[in-house]
Amino acid sequence: METRSFAPVRTAAYRRLLAVFAALSAVLWAVTTGPSATAMAADDGLRSLFGSENREIRTPERVVAVTFNAAWNDAGLDPVLDELARRHAPATFFLTGDFADRHPEVVRRIATAGHGLGNHSYSHPYFADLTAAGRREEVGAADRALRTAGAGAALTPYFRFPYSETRPEHITEVNALGFADIEFTTDTNGWMGTEGGMTVDRAVGRALDALRPGAIIQMHIGAPEGRTEVLDAQALPRILEAIGTRGYRVIDLRTLLTTPPAPGTR
Repeated sequence: METRSFAPVRTAAYRRLLAVFAALSAVLWAVTTGPSATAMAADDGLRSLFGSENREIRTPERVVAVTFNAAWNDAGLDPVLDELARRHAPATFFLTGDFADRHPEVVRRIATAGHGLGNHSYSHPYFADLTAAGRREEVGAADRALRTAGAGAALTPYFRFPYSETRPEHITEVNALGFADIEFTTDTNGWMGTEGGMTVDRAVGRALDALRPGAIIQMHIGAPEGRTEVLDAQALPRILEAIGTRGYRVIDLRTLLTTPPAPGTR
């Protein structure tokens, strides 16, 4: 895979123009390929992800995915969105339903910026402590909250378990609701903050130590009450720079819906 140079996006108007162009391109593609072909490709791609916690993209290509979780608040969102735009890098944001209810404008900002939105449960509980009905309600309530907040076409059929606490039977339940579980290869642990012994250098190091074809990097926006620093927002420019320098490309996880993994890939 080629190394890309990232040119800065100079104005907010230019970013909006890019988003409009992307939306028009998607509509044109759907029209020219036909709705049945589009739906079949998306269905095949989604089902290829079922039955697994998907901690890596199954590909030999030098591509990685960048993801963010959010449950507390939107601290750090501005620099994250600005850096992603400057680098022309897509990301997927896994939001809790409670977050979407409290910050609907953030849901719309992420969608307008062209990024994907995923389901991270409604209240971020330990799923093992819930009944099957309780787990279904957590997924369904979060989905409703994201839709009500205005996620629109940015909403993906992807779910990420709170605390990355996965069990095969819980993955099966989520799949039955129409969601693929997307976890991560590595977490930068930036969410721990300096109080938890983390630094920007350590967050960057954790991301780059896991860099390999198909890696999924997890970061966070937001900060718990009483804290304002968001180490992942500070680490992101260095992580994206190193990804490009090392010959990798950041891809949109939504492409997995129309390009299922090839047989024999991991």
